Amino acid sequence: MDNPPLQVLGYVRVSTAEQADSGLGLASQEATIRSACERRGWELLDVVADEGESGKSLDRRGLQGALSRIAAGEADGLVAAKLDRISRSVRDFADLLDWFDVAGATLVALDVGVDTSTPGGKLICNVFSAVAEWERDTIGGRTSDGLAALRAQGRPISRPAVADNPELAGRIRSMRVAGASYQAIADALNGDGVPTLRGAAKWTVSAVRGAAGYRRPKVRKRVPALPAVARGRPRFTSSS
Repeated sequence: MDNPPLQVLGYVRVSTAEQADSGLGLASQEATIRSACERRGWELLDVVADEGESGKSLDRRGLQGALSRIAAGEADGLVAAKLDRISRSVRDFADLLDWFDVAGATLVALDVGVDTSTPGGKLICNVFSAVAEWERDTIGGRTSDGLAALRAQGRPISRPAVADNPELAGRIRSMRVAGASYQAIADALNGDGVPTLRGAAKWTVSAVRGAAGYRRPKVRKRVPALPAVARGRPRFTSSS
């Protein structure tokens, strides 16, 4: 038995500066969406508009309302004529892709071939996610390099760190290489009266672990701007 046609919401947006540009007008975007839905056999339930809204943030009344309807199971997906109508931020768009994956819903940007209901569209989405991850890592790397350069110049960098005290860093590193536990190192530093880095009364296991370079694995924060999704919704696929 054939799958029922997708029931989707259209999404159109123009910023204040773009409202005078007929090529980016709401009517033009809506016509493109209606034509694509008709061609693919999708049922267009409604067209949601954000007029005079920037694409720099996902916090837009129309977009949020559409996402809430999808989260509630009222629609199977969202269709936009252009990717930048949905978001101008690679990172925000990657978060949005994750949200649609959890929701089991379809996201379509017609101009760049993003369509999470198809294998090819999913591949494009993976590329966007990879670019967003690269962007985050690059920014983090630049920050770390900048801090290291300032330390090398002997300039203070907010809160003190073990890297600001090469002798202490070398001692902790040597003790770890020799097999000493974090607790043993803390006891030794406290016994010798070594001041802690940030004014605490004494060295603790967590303080030594941090001084030795341990960092907790990064957990990607959930984007608070997106509606909560009830898990267990069926995943829709395109019949086209």
